[in-house]
Amino acid sequence: MARLLTREFFAREAVIVAPELLNVVLVGRGATGRIVEVEAYAGESDAASHAFRGPTARNATMFGLPGRLYVYFTYGMHHCANVVCGKVGVAGAVLVRALAPLDGLETMRRRRGGAKAPRELCSGPAKLCQALGIAGVDDGADLVTGEGGLALVDDGTPAPDDPWCGRRVGLSARVGGAGALLWRFAVPGDPNVSRHAWRVE
Repeated sequence: MARLLTREFFAREAVIVAPELLNVVLVGRGATGRIVEVEAYAGESDAASHAFRGPTARNATMFGLPGRLYVYFTYGMHHCANVVCGKVGVAGAVLVRALAPLDGLETMRRRRGGAKAPRELCSGPAKLCQALGIAGVDDGADLVTGEGGLALVDDGTPAPDDPWCGRRVGLSARVGGAGALLWRFAVPGDPNVSRHAWRVE
């Protein structure tokens, strides 16, 4: 039987939570998708994290309750959705990078600007936010309670025993060593996973 994930599930380090989020269902507004690719960000100890230099007005949600949604705006045109992890006051988050569409495909196509192949609907962090109707106003939404129509649901599909892992996208290996970390995880072989280089561990 499907169930909402608990606060305790998220109250752990992001790099532990991240691979366990694979195959969890993200419920949006009129559309749902299964998480097939994620990236972990550790907070103030992670040079690639928005929280690296401490709390700001922009990243405040990352320092709050685990299980909330941290939404940020990038390149002046896209939103990206992250799940807050760890203890209150200690930032950490998992970026949702790709979904396998489940329900509401026509709604997703409309939001994404017309008819598209299923793989093109949610195969990237900005695409999936468009497809599920996630925007800046959703920053801080509680995924544990389903506040605002957004939730993370375990429908009984287990995370893969041996997920793909690789470097996080768009980072130089020289960024405080952060770019070299294999903190991107994916469901092996899923067609919605990004085509960036992978190192299978």
